[in-house]
Amino acid sequence: MRRVVITGMGIWSCLGTDIEAVKESLYNGKSGIGLQPERLEYGYRSGLTGIVESPVITKQMVDRHTRTGMSEEAQYAYMASRQAFADAQMDEAYLKTHEVGCIFGNDSSAKPVIEASKIMDEKHDSAMLGYGFIFQAMNSTVNMNLSTIFHLRGANFTVSAACASGSHSIGLAYMLIRQGLQDIVLCGGAQETNYYSMASFDALGAFSVRMDEPTKASRPFDRDRDGLIPSGGAAALILEDYDHALARGAHILAEVTGYGFSSNGGGISEPSDEGSVIAMTRALQDAGISVDDIDYINAHATSTHQGDMYEAIALNRMFNGKRALISSTKSMTGHECWMAGASEIVYSLIMMQNNFVAPNINLENPDEYSEKLNLTAKTVDMEVNTVLSNSFGFGGTNSALVIRKISEK
Repeated sequence: MRRVVITGMGIWSCLGTDIEAVKESLYNGKSGIGLQPERLEYGYRSGLTGIVESPVITKQMVDRHTRTGMSEEAQYAYMASRQAFADAQMDEAYLKTHEVGCIFGNDSSAKPVIEASKIMDEKHDSAMLGYGFIFQAMNSTVNMNLSTIFHLRGANFTVSAACASGSHSIGLAYMLIRQGLQDIVLCGGAQETNYYSMASFDALGAFSVRMDEPTKASRPFDRDRDGLIPSGGAAALILEDYDHALARGAHILAEVTGYGFSSNGGGISEPSDEGSVIAMTRALQDAGISVDDIDYINAHATSTHQGDMYEAIALNRMFNGKRALISSTKSMTGHECWMAGASEIVYSLIMMQNNFVAPNINLENPDEYSEKLNLTAKTVDMEVNTVLSNSFGFGGTNSALVIRKISEK
């Protein structure tokens, strides 16, 4: 089996739209959550959301014809991928002469479907829909756009796995490279942030309504939490065969050493501590390490009672009494949904490169399931060599990834 390394990363999130800005937000515990009145006008219970900057994509970057087919999440992913390719020192000439795969996590594209439906209801003429809606509306909107724009000729498909989509995309890219089927894969996750996309989620009563204090609304593991906050954007990573990266003189950010997965097999919206434990255990076994080797755990914890509870039970089963520090960056970002599993690898890489663990902000009173966890509510300056990152989603899908600082062994 070949070794798999990360040679580039990019981010477009409510914490910032470049690596340096996001680093500052993470280190300082700065929340990216705000109030969007349009959501309340539309009929949401909660107007809270991650505030993500809209990309400006010029004709010098992408031609007008191609931009017509780019959904919101495809635009986010394009901006993050530009950063990742630049970080990996792969320019247009390189991409045209080397096979690069593209695997992205995305599980919805609501806005173009609703906008097209409105036009049909009013005009009753499909000719009025124009060229772009079909390419914006498909779940594969991110992959098809990125592969076209960057001239990618390798594996090309979308992972649709709810809130574990971004994590599974990295896991699958890792498997393809390890097995020798690809040398380089662009992977990540993307999530639209328009208010059309989350109305049905709001209907479940899952969102926090702490609208008087937006930055304090996301409270993973805290007993006073009242729900999650939707967020989004995109995160992109360049995964590459280790020998291939060495041969071209690439700067290696970290190594992907473990991927674990499972399915709960229970209710469609029910988490499971057992399923979580299986995914984490498989990731550690794949990496050939034990729980004692983990420095930091980026928890999935979204700030819902049930989800946080089952993950806390799982973490206690495996890490009680161990040294690994735990935090949920969703305390700052809200729940980035389909991109979360990828963005949290980027956040973890930033911590690894800069020797700190970001805080689980708003953690004032851990609940009965979380009080035994080694949670940190403050930034901790420390060396971070090995990270476990959890992602769980509706339908019982679980994913866990292990990344490590590069070793020459």
